[in-house]
Amino acid sequence: MIRPLNPRMAATFPPPVMEARRWLDGVVFPADRPLINVSQAAPVQAPPLPLRQAIAEAALHDDAAHLYGPVLGLPELRAELAGQWSAAYGGEIAADQVAITQGCNQAFCAIMATLAGEGDAVILPTPWYFNHKMWLDMAGVAAVPLPTGESLIPDPEAAAALIGPATRAIVLVSPNNPGGVEYPAEVLRAFYDLCRARGLALIVDETYRDFDSRSGRPHDLFADPDWDDTLIHLYSFSKAYRLTGHRVGAAVASVARLAEVEKFLDTVAICPNQLGQRAALWGMQNLGQWLAGERAEILDRRAAIVEGFPRLPDWRLLGCGAYFAYVEHPFALASDELARRLVPDAGVLMLPGTMFQPEGAAAGARQLRIAFANIDRAGIGELFDRLCGFTI
Repeated sequence: MIRPLNPRMAATFPPPVMEARRWLDGVVFPADRPLINVSQAAPVQAPPLPLRQAIAEAALHDDAAHLYGPVLGLPELRAELAGQWSAAYGGEIAADQVAITQGCNQAFCAIMATLAGEGDAVILPTPWYFNHKMWLDMAGVAAVPLPTGESLIPDPEAAAALIGPATRAIVLVSPNNPGGVEYPAEVLRAFYDLCRARGLALIVDETYRDFDSRSGRPHDLFADPDWDDTLIHLYSFSKAYRLTGHRVGAAVASVARLAEVEKFLDTVAICPNQLGQRAALWGMQNLGQWLAGERAEILDRRAAIVEGFPRLPDWRLLGCGAYFAYVEHPFALASDELARRLVPDAGVLMLPGTMFQPEGAAAGARQLRIAFANIDRAGIGELFDRLCGFTI
């Protein structure tokens, strides 16, 4: 036992991806049947060569890239994101309404630190993104589960019934992690109207926005001239430009909110990664066509999942999009036990629904997340082959 230990740290669970990786310990995979790892939603390839060259140039010739910078991020990157997002969403976003963070997880933690503290509550649709739940646990904030049922789309009326005196915010992730579903614009608008009417913050995490299958803008919330009294938007550069190791994310919120965020960021990291910020800026300015190709490839892999799923007639595909398929399995095993069995028996590593649901939730025992973004069509076909051949 560790003594002393903050009870809030003890109250949350170990990092799920790290826990799943430990299931690989001691397992040997034959050369002709290597592990299929569909556990983590992160690019496993390095950034494209031109971006790596831009990073190298910054490292060699931009002395400021090695020094402390502004706590809220590189001004040029803040302005670029504000300009591109204003055009993409049909609204007005100013550079000083953008903060750059050490990844999107830090953006969430920083924003939440300004919104909710000990004894407060935040509504999270389930299945939820586990790192959101972990931060709330560690901050002493109650995570109020909002079940989404078989559609995986949260219901604003059901959310309204969960709002109490301690509620401070509602968090939505679209395209969703872990469910893959894309929330309809009218659903996001209904949540926005609800939060405005009840004096809550609406946090919309759009980490996977670059891989949304829909054409046009996914919502019009930024078109409201007073959007910043309710809406907080989160984003990650990691998925778009393969910058996972550089840790670059963003939060878009009111200037007043970001002044409070600055206190958190200055205490935790002082400033975002300087090379990563320059890489993100270069990517936004130069890799639009390349990113469109990445999106097309992810959408093709999504199509391969949908097309191949009838090969598993006893399984159910609940949601599919961006990087994820969220499925219901047919076995008389809880999903956490099943996921462990799949490693040695099928050579497949995926995460169980128990990692995305409240402890003891019946739905979690039946569900699994397949992060398919790092396997191509051939790999997806092999995944289905192994799942078809799996028995207990």
